[in-house]
Amino acid sequence: MGVPKLGAPTGHPNERVKDTLMSRRRFMNEQGQTMVEFALVVPLLLMLLFAILQFGAVYNDYVTLTDATRVGARKAAVSRHSATPEADAEAAVRNSAPGMDDACAGGAGLCVSVAADAWEHGADVTVAAEYPYEIDLLGLVVASGQLESSTTERVE
Repeated sequence: MGVPKLGAPTGHPNERVKDTLMSRRRFMNEQGQTMVEFALVVPLLLMLLFAILQFGAVYNDYVTLTDATRVGARKAAVSRHSATPEADAEAAVRNSAPGMDDACAGGAGLCVSVAADAWEHGADVTVAAEYPYEIDLLGLVVASGQLESSTTERVE
């Protein structure tokens, strides 16, 4: 077998204990580094999570608004014999948009418009709606504006 090289492991039990103690000490020294890295990364991950939640809420409002304009346009298309087809279509939009109950006041709230050239069979009727949005991350407004949707159908 020969003489072991200087610093090479010999397999002696005392040497294994010493290696284990050195590994533990090295691990204990790295725990502080791990905590610092965690403290630096967590705020970024939380901001990303909050951004995803805010974008999800805005997307939900957009899908709700689009569906409400579709329902309003359908109501307008079949209401030509009604005394107030515009009011019927607007009521259908407002009833189909839960959570968007605020009336239109200076661009705030759900704004609905119904436009028809004539309330005759085959004419087009367009229902348009707007609703404000705001993406807010920890008190900082990142984006804001109006969600817009319109649907056109033929009067039946």
